[in-house]
Amino acid sequence: MAAQQPVPDPGSPLRGRCAYFVQRKNRFCKMIPAPGRRFCGEHGQQEKENDRKRIPCPLDPKHTVYEDQLQKHLKKCNSREKPKPVYFVQDINAGLKDAAEITEKQVPISSLSKEELENLIIKLQKASNGLELSLKEQVLSHQALQEALNDPKNGESAFKHLKQQASILGNMEKLHLLGPGRCFVEFGAGRGKLSHWVDVALQDADNVQFLLVERATTRFKVDGKHKRKDSVFERLQVDIQHLCLKKVPILEKKKLPVVGIGKHLCGAATDLALRCLVESYTACCDGADEEPAPKRTKSDEAEEASNSSSAKECNQDDCKPVAGIVIALCCHHKCDWTHYVGREFFRSVGLGPVEFHYFQRMSSWATCGMRETTAKASASEESEDQTNDTEEHDQTFSKTETASDTLQGMLTVEERKQIGHLCKLLIDQGRVEYLQQRGYKAALQYYTEAAVSLENVLLTAVPSSSLIPEPTT
Repeated sequence: MAAQQPVPDPGSPLRGRCAYFVQRKNRFCKMIPAPGRRFCGEHGQQEKENDRKRIPCPLDPKHTVYEDQLQKHLKKCNSREKPKPVYFVQDINAGLKDAAEITEKQVPISSLSKEELENLIIKLQKASNGLELSLKEQVLSHQALQEALNDPKNGESAFKHLKQQASILGNMEKLHLLGPGRCFVEFGAGRGKLSHWVDVALQDADNVQFLLVERATTRFKVDGKHKRKDSVFERLQVDIQHLCLKKVPILEKKKLPVVGIGKHLCGAATDLALRCLVESYTACCDGADEEPAPKRTKSDEAEEASNSSSAKECNQDDCKPVAGIVIALCCHHKCDWTHYVGREFFRSVGLGPVEFHYFQRMSSWATCGMRETTAKASASEESEDQTNDTEEHDQTFSKTETASDTLQGMLTVEERKQIGHLCKLLIDQGRVEYLQQRGYKAALQYYTEAAVSLENVLLTAVPSSSLIPEPTT
């Protein structure tokens, strides 16, 4: 057997050749460098980069940057603080934060004793007495989506979204909200599909504007599919919490009646949107109260007085009130007591932030139900993010809220589901009463079948007949 040949020593680079050692070939590079240089053009840059140090970006440590390029990077980093738009007003829709109501961190539901959980359920059932437990079914459709609904190229997921959008438009038409001379504000717009279909439905209408509110950058937007020249589309990249509609230039110019819409507006985002429309826009039309209210130490009287006084300040001659609100509700487990508009209702039935904390977590039982057939549930599970491509949030929940041995022993799957529905209904009832106290005719209804979406409740509101604005032509 022939002896193995020894690996030759690469030694030093050939004279006049590149001094870079190529590990893969176990030899020096044979390229000829420029006069006065040790490395060729390719390896000279590589050698420099090998010697440079990368550090985490101070604006966002999720990515790194060369240390010697830091200052240049900070000027163009996507995580840098950008100039605030004119309609940004810090926490204008956040609600009052009462220091007296800031409680200690609550323990998970799974850590509650059997007695504590039973007391919570008793409180829930007592507070729910007198509420309409079975909502009216308003599963409608609209001719604007008929062609898409009948298109066999659309898969099951797309078909479900189209059915929901068609029903939302059908309910808007029933409330006489689809018409000319209006500005449609879509909260949590994502790709903007709901506004797109409203635009299709109003193809013969004049003087129509769309404001698409989304805090995150969104891919695959449908904005480019709008073919009508008469309709105006504008995106507002801002958190609803800081959005002052009155300062949006397009609304300042024409002052069209506003219709607030949303499809699966997550948890607290619904409360922020309601306050944005009903308080910071309608109640501040005269510009007398553009900044958010300061923190207060009193709860009931202070909050009610603040809202009622600001409503009186609205100058109806200078501003059109909100013509209507149509929002498909979602993700009650992501609600927040600080932003919740129904705090006054909760207190009226003997509840407070502690009970709200647990009820908003228990609300997830209505859609996850701790079902034993988790394979089917996980297959339909959707992302929490408002800007995801599916724009659906049906099955998001925490395992700590559903995997408790205490719950498994004392409640059946059906009982947990009923309790979850009660929690959602109670939270939504607070929103309805909030709108009713401010002169709106508000209602909850099922706008699609549970087989299409487990989050199938639609909140609608229109002003009293004396306050409904005439469309601007």
